[in-house]
Amino acid sequence: MLVDSNIIIYAAQPEHSQLRELIAEYSPAVSALSYLEVLGYHLLSEQQRQYFEEFFQVAQVLPISQEVLNQAVALRQQRRMTVGDAIIAGTALVHGLTLITRNVDDFRWIAELNILNPFDIDTSGVV
Repeated sequence: MLVDSNIIIYAAQPEHSQLRELIAEYSPAVSALSYLEVLGYHLLSEQQRQYFEEFFQVAQVLPISQEVLNQAVALRQQRRMTVGDAIIAGTALVHGLTLITRNVDDFRWIAELNILNPFDIDTSGVV
C-alpha cells in the first residue's frame, strides 16, 4: 500500500487511532513527495515533527524516479490534476500499490489505480 500525505497527517491525530493500526498492519510505503509535503510544512509543532520523522524512518520512502515522472506526465496529459497528485498516483502505479487516501475523487478516474479510503471502512473492517 502507498499511504497518501493526508492519511499520514490524519494518523498523527489522537482521534484517528484506527489509521495508525491500519498503517502498522502493513509495511507502509510513501512517495518521496509525501516526505516533502508532510515534513516541509512550516507550522509543524515540535511534537508533530518528531512523530513524522519517526514515521518516515520506518516507512519505505519510494523515490520520484524517471519512471514515476513519466507516469505522472502521462496522467496529466489525460486530465487536469495537481503535480502532487500525479506524482502520488504515478508512484502507486509504477510500484503496483494500492493508494490509501481520503481524497478518492482526485484519483477515481484512473482505471488502473486501486484506491482505498480508510474512512469508508466500518469498525468490523468491511468496506
